[in-house]
Amino acid sequence: MQTKNASYLANVLQTCIDHKSHKLGKLVQAHIFRTNQLSNTFLVNRLIELYSKCGNTPSARHLFDQMPLKNIFSYHAILDSYCKLNDLDNAFQVFDQMPERNPVSWNLVISMLSRNGLKEKALESYLSMRLSGFVPTHFTLASVLSACGGLANLRCGMECHGVAIKVALDGNLYVGNALLGMYMKCESIADAVVVFKDLPEHNEVSFTAMMEGLVEANHIDEAFGMFRLMHRMGIIDCVSLSSVLGVCSKSAADEFLVSDGIDEKRYKMHGKQIHGLLIKLGFESDLHVNNSLLDMYAKHGYMECAEMLFNSMSEVSVVSWNVMIAGYGKQYDIERVTECMQRMQSCGFEPDDVTYVNMLAACLKSGDVETGLRIFNSMSLPSLTSWNAILSGYSQNEYHREAVMLFREMQFRKVRPDRTTFAIILSCCAGMGLLEGGKQIHAALLKSDVSTDLYVASGMIGVYSKCGKIEAAKHIFNTVPQYDIVCWNSMLAGLSLNSLDREAFTFFQQMLGKGMSPTEFSYATVLNCCSSLSSLSQGRQVHGLIMKNGHANDVYVGTGLIDMYCKCGDVDGARQFFDTMPCKNTVTWNEMIHGYAQNGHGEDAVRLFENMIEASFKPDCITFVAVLTACSHSGLVDIGLRIFDTMMQEHGVEPVSDHYTCVIDSLGRAGRFNEVEEIIDKMGCKDDPIIWEVLLSSCRVHANVKLARRAANELFRLDPTNSASYSLMANMYSSLDRWDDVEDVRGVMEEWQVSKEPGYSWV
Repeated sequence: MQTKNASYLANVLQTCIDHKSHKLGKLVQAHIFRTNQLSNTFLVNRLIELYSKCGNTPSARHLFDQMPLKNIFSYHAILDSYCKLNDLDNAFQVFDQMPERNPVSWNLVISMLSRNGLKEKALESYLSMRLSGFVPTHFTLASVLSACGGLANLRCGMECHGVAIKVALDGNLYVGNALLGMYMKCESIADAVVVFKDLPEHNEVSFTAMMEGLVEANHIDEAFGMFRLMHRMGIIDCVSLSSVLGVCSKSAADEFLVSDGIDEKRYKMHGKQIHGLLIKLGFESDLHVNNSLLDMYAKHGYMECAEMLFNSMSEVSVVSWNVMIAGYGKQYDIERVTECMQRMQSCGFEPDDVTYVNMLAACLKSGDVETGLRIFNSMSLPSLTSWNAILSGYSQNEYHREAVMLFREMQFRKVRPDRTTFAIILSCCAGMGLLEGGKQIHAALLKSDVSTDLYVASGMIGVYSKCGKIEAAKHIFNTVPQYDIVCWNSMLAGLSLNSLDREAFTFFQQMLGKGMSPTEFSYATVLNCCSSLSSLSQGRQVHGLIMKNGHANDVYVGTGLIDMYCKCGDVDGARQFFDTMPCKNTVTWNEMIHGYAQNGHGEDAVRLFENMIEASFKPDCITFVAVLTACSHSGLVDIGLRIFDTMMQEHGVEPVSDHYTCVIDSLGRAGRFNEVEEIIDKMGCKDDPIIWEVLLSSCRVHANVKLARRAANELFRLDPTNSASYSLMANMYSSLDRWDDVEDVRGVMEEWQVSKEPGYSWV
């Protein structure tokens, strides 16, 4: 009876696996537990396989750990689950624990490594497998050959080819296709052709691999010949059609691939013939094929044909819109690009970076500087406007060094810069703190007719301010014949940046006295000065002015007000303003949560964090630093741990050193050092000295000498000349009357020639 029941349950589980029926699997598991069949390894293995297929690896692992009897299939089931998740750490933990292995064990690990780009490690694992006496299977060789191709390691690939011949797998279609891909990626076309001819049979993958490899090697005619052979053999599918249309598109995109106008016309004709063929074969409604067809027409400049095809498509995607926008962008038809983008958005599609690919201005709006540079480089003779646009794109995206290099290239090409060019490059010099570069440009400006231009003067003030030369910045400001708000803002920001907050506030008053109307930037800067001075009265005056001038609804200004009130200790005032804000963003929520944390209102910070999530705002890494800091300072240890655990699981935010510091500080303050050690052992940022300093301070408070020594040793390793860690350690020993240990610490300090910095008072 038990055997019949087990057989029935096995069939039910197979059905669950086939249909990924997680709930039914849970019911079967409950029945297995209720009927004491946990020792039935076969049934439990199938359950683990089901949970793996359903993506529920934690349940699979829990079940695996409960198994009284495990066999190699049990290990394979949980290993496969981790490999599918690309969870390398847990996968190798299971792999190392296996009492026995077979080729399947190795295949799972090698495939995972190759898939995750760890090609070298995949080859190392393959070598270990061979040294262990296992014969590779077709799955092994396919993964290893993929790794060889990714590394362009022809020698290793040829060795695998030899192994395939030796174990009689060279005729296997799976291995043969992998060999084709490897040889093509290693640019060994002749070897790929030999492999292709020797294969006893071919499928769509074989032909597509050959076609794509030939195109990459610029053998366009041979690629078309391969497609014709596919057609004669009757094995064309949507992927092969897309690939051959890609050949047509590539021949249009890469001008050097065609020797003359006749070749170009011939490739265009090929594209039209393939269009007719795909209609004949019934692929005219396939989205992927239609997108490839659109791309072919767009890259050949047949935008009327592309528009007709686009309008006739039963289904479109973001890719479809991108191809259309790219086609018009290639023709520099800005009106049609703008119109197409508006249509795209009105249809509910959001543009991505590729949307702006063939229009330099649109590309810079998207922040895709690399694409912008490709567009720029495609211009035979860029205008000054084009130079300024690409330089501005670099500056806005903080590619300052690249912008300076491009500016030099601009000079080599004898292109004369204007006021916009100088302002952009000055901004880049300021961003890098490149004082000498700023001085050189200043010298060049003195010889030009734009030396007193307000736009350029603001840039010069920014350079000198960010490089700490505030007097030079003042001199430039005072020599400008007339001022605009940008110039005032630059000087105001320079004073604030150099911690001259009182002077900055006075300067702001002068600005108002001159009749200048402050902008959002002006208010944000002066509010920062009030925060630094902890001057609540001045902050309230600025708040009143903001309300009077109608800037209170600006998110940027509102965030500055919240920061000011919190840093001045008026958390209730900050929250009152926060609640009245009509528009908030993640930064606004972060500022208020951080304000609670700064002022010791941990529970309020946690409640606001929960409100933020309920309001559908996505927390970022700064949000978690703020709320974890609040938990640490308010003793909310368990709440902090719960929030920390949700970072990756629920919000997709990867913990970094700042988050670990908060959690370790929280646990350390509570004396929960066992949990601290568990977290430290798991975290990847062990070279951050702040984490160890926080831990050492907690150990001193709780007299945990063992862990303190570990923290101190890590600090000595990271920075042996820092006196702070030695002092903390010595003070802890002295508080415990361990004077011999104090002498040892001082001895180490003398050995490293470390001297304690003398203390001083502000009084």
